[in-house]
Amino acid sequence: MRDYKRLTLFAVIAFAAAIAGVVVGRTFVVPDRPVENELHDLLHSQLDLDPQQRARIEVIERDFATRRHALERELRDDNVRLAAAIQAERGYGPRVAAAVDRSHAAMGQLQKETLEHIFAMRGVLRADQATRFDEAVVKALTAGDR
Repeated sequence: MRDYKRLTLFAVIAFAAAIAGVVVGRTFVVPDRPVENELHDLLHSQLDLDPQQRARIEVIERDFATRRHALERELRDDNVRLAAAIQAERGYGPRVAAAVDRSHAAMGQLQKETLEHIFAMRGVLRADQATRFDEAVVKALTAGDR
C-alpha cells in the first residue's frame, strides 16, 4: 500500500511538472511570427486599402497560395528522396549530395517567388502605404539581428 501512495505522489508531481513546463514554454518560448503573417496583418488591417486594392491583392495572394503549395509539396518530395538516399548510402555520398542540392534549389525558388509575391503586393499600394509596408518588411527580416 505504501508503494502505491509513493507511486501516486510521484505521478501527481510529474504531471504538475509537465503542466508547468507547458505553461512556461508557451509563455516565454514563443516562436517569432512568420514575416508572411505580419505583412498579411499589416495589409489587411492597418493600411486602409480601398476596395480596388483589396481586390487586386486578393488575386495576388490566391495565385501565390497555389504556387506556394506546389513548391512546399516539392520540398516534401525532396525530403523523401533525401531520406531514401541517406538510407541507401549510409553517409554523405553522391545521391545524398544530389538530393540536398535539389532541395536547396526548391527552397531557393520558394524564396524568390515569395519575394516576387511581396513586391507584387507592394505594387498595388499608394506611396504612403508602401513606405509603411517597406518598414514592416525590413523590421520582420531583421528582427532576429537586434
